[in-house]
Amino acid sequence: MARMSDQPARWTRATTYPDMWVDPDDDPRNSEGGGTEGELATLLDFLRDYRLTLLMKCEGLDAEQLARRSVPPSTMSLLGLVRHLAEVERDWRNWISEGDPLPKLYGARDADFLGAVAEQAQVDAAFASLEREQAATDAVLAEHPDLGERLGRDGVAVRELMVHRIEEYARHCGQADLLRECVDGRVGQ
Repeated sequence: MARMSDQPARWTRATTYPDMWVDPDDDPRNSEGGGTEGELATLLDFLRDYRLTLLMKCEGLDAEQLARRSVPPSTMSLLGLVRHLAEVERDWRNWISEGDPLPKLYGARDADFLGAVAEQAQVDAAFASLEREQAATDAVLAEHPDLGERLGRDGVAVRELMVHRIEEYARHCGQADLLRECVDGRVGQ
């Protein structure tokens, strides 16, 4: 177990601003133009950017680094976050469905974090699950472009679900900043 004094020095690839993850010209989250038009397009852009941020935080790490837990007693790791967000995407579809809920991807509570082990097959499966679950939730919501429409048994508004998705990714991207810095010293932006 690494002690705080064993943590890597802070670093970044950015050359323009030394406290940034990447230079602005190299940042895939930067889009050209004056921004998007409309509420739905804005929400989708923010969701896309947070999803990209999570992937950027995991980029270039091996299975051991992705599965490395922050500090005891936490079970949190970058791989655990990826698995958790795949589980959450699936659960959001349960919110808006009238049918039987989809089964959990990883089983019992906290299995998304507890099962995040340093095996390449687990890493590959987690990223594939995240991509699949994101696409499935996106496809269901694309059928409901009216942000005020209420869906599912609880009548959740599409707008509420979109904002909640953004909030979930934003919160976990903040945690990913700290997790990545613990792994190799790379700072976030």
